[in-house]
Amino acid sequence: MNDRVYLHEVIDIVGQNRAKYNEHMCNYRPLAREERRMEMVGNFSTVGSTERWPESINLWEFVDGWDGVARNFRHEFNNPVHQDKNLVPWWAEALNYRSGGYDRLLVASPQSPTVDQLHSAGVTGECYMHELIQVKPGSARDYLSMIDESGRTVFGNYGWTLVGAYRHAMVNDSEVTVLWAIPTWDTWAAWEKTKETDEPMVAWRRSTASVVVDWRAKLLAASVNSPLGNSAPVN
Repeated sequence: MNDRVYLHEVIDIVGQNRAKYNEHMCNYRPLAREERRMEMVGNFSTVGSTERWPESINLWEFVDGWDGVARNFRHEFNNPVHQDKNLVPWWAEALNYRSGGYDRLLVASPQSPTVDQLHSAGVTGECYMHELIQVKPGSARDYLSMIDESGRTVFGNYGWTLVGAYRHAMVNDSEVTVLWAIPTWDTWAAWEKTKETDEPMVAWRRSTASVVVDWRAKLLAASVNSPLGNSAPVN
């Protein structure tokens, strides 16, 4: 039973600084663990041909759930400038690499693995599929149940591994984010070629039609220092 809360960050990158930002972000991990009890699930680059670019994605786990979120907000905002004093130098450098972003607080499905389970299992992928699913208001939990009960099996037939399925905590139970680890680019391409004809996949999409309004997907690649790594050989 996963009772953790997650922070999902979409980062707008300045110019050709994505690799520098990703390294800078991953270097923050020890301080995040020590001061905030936050564990990084992964740090990723968006594959620009599949969505907005240049962009990075961070996924963090609040080990202590909502109590941990409240403690973090108190740590950052109970001061006159609304900034963690220990992060002033870090933010100053980060401004060279990013221009803004969009964050979400996420709640995991019961069967989504925790960060410890992901890392101990050695989950990795040459690429990752990031899905943002809009569902009918009040239906996010229903969709997460579908992922836990059958979606994991259907996508698992392609060799995909569920990193996590999450509902956005601060909307009308109407948005879900799902992240899959995919063994290879070729594995992803095989799915694209057959997803509209493979009967189990077609049946899965049909089974979710009662709650899904729309969905968008994009591919991600894990950064060099991401704890949820990239299994690709280095060119």
